[in-house]
Amino acid sequence: MNPSMRLLAALALVCAHALAPASAAPRDWPDALSARMQRIKDARVVRLGYRDSAIPFSFVGADGRPVGYSLDLCQAIVATLAQDLGVPALRPEYVRVTALDRIERVASGAVDLECGSTTITRERSERVAFSPVIFVTGTRLAVPRGSAVRGVTDLAGRRVAVVGGTTNEAAMREFDRLRRLGVTFVVAGDYRDALAVLAEGKADALAADEALLRGLLAETGGARDFRVVGPMFSFEPYGIMVPRGEPALADAAERTLRALAESREIVWTYDRWFTRSLPGGRSVDMPMSVELRRSFELLGLPPD
Repeated sequence: MNPSMRLLAALALVCAHALAPASAAPRDWPDALSARMQRIKDARVVRLGYRDSAIPFSFVGADGRPVGYSLDLCQAIVATLAQDLGVPALRPEYVRVTALDRIERVASGAVDLECGSTTITRERSERVAFSPVIFVTGTRLAVPRGSAVRGVTDLAGRRVAVVGGTTNEAAMREFDRLRRLGVTFVVAGDYRDALAVLAEGKADALAADEALLRGLLAETGGARDFRVVGPMFSFEPYGIMVPRGEPALADAAERTLRALAESREIVWTYDRWFTRSLPGGRSVDMPMSVELRRSFELLGLPPD
């Protein structure tokens, strides 16, 4: 099986829970609302977890307002919840989360939907639930232009910046262990900090998801000084985190994504953030991948 087919097979396994027949109405909810859903209905507020520098998924715009691809999808879910609960509208309340605390914030009830760049993993699924796949990417490296580093195998004895608590950090550490590269890790709190570490010469490379690297370089203007190199060395399917034990909330998320796929609106939303200009005027310039289109087709996106 060639690499593309292996990736598609892995994606199909991740998306397996999305293969149930679509439904336009809420599925079999319990007779009584959960405490969380009752709170949402009474307060008419949904708490959306956002990241402040996960460009273009979830970040703070120039006006101080959280924006991004994942937040657009979450806002559509909020509209579905309002219909399900029989209220005119629900107001999103934005709660900042980090790579380190995002899972705990969802599990503890501080956040109702986490709208960022979170990879679906088996380990995480033991604590939280996930929507169907909203993006597919993988770990790559950003290095200064002129660097001799062309890929992960060139990192022997070098310093690598990572964002703590990410699957990219785990993938880089495992690659370092298996290849005995002797990498020195520089752990940053977020992606802007990690890029600053690279810009200041405190690291030789930054390991993160390709989409996040390209988004960060586009929005900050860093593409003039840095470039993305090497093949992907991890598989990162993203989903929106929802609390475990909240079937009504999870169902609303799935039905919303199905409806967006069936109407093709999910493609328009994707293009808004990945092929058109970001608020800062630059573009990530990432046309939709075959793998992501396939995942949306599993949700009901009509073929071209």
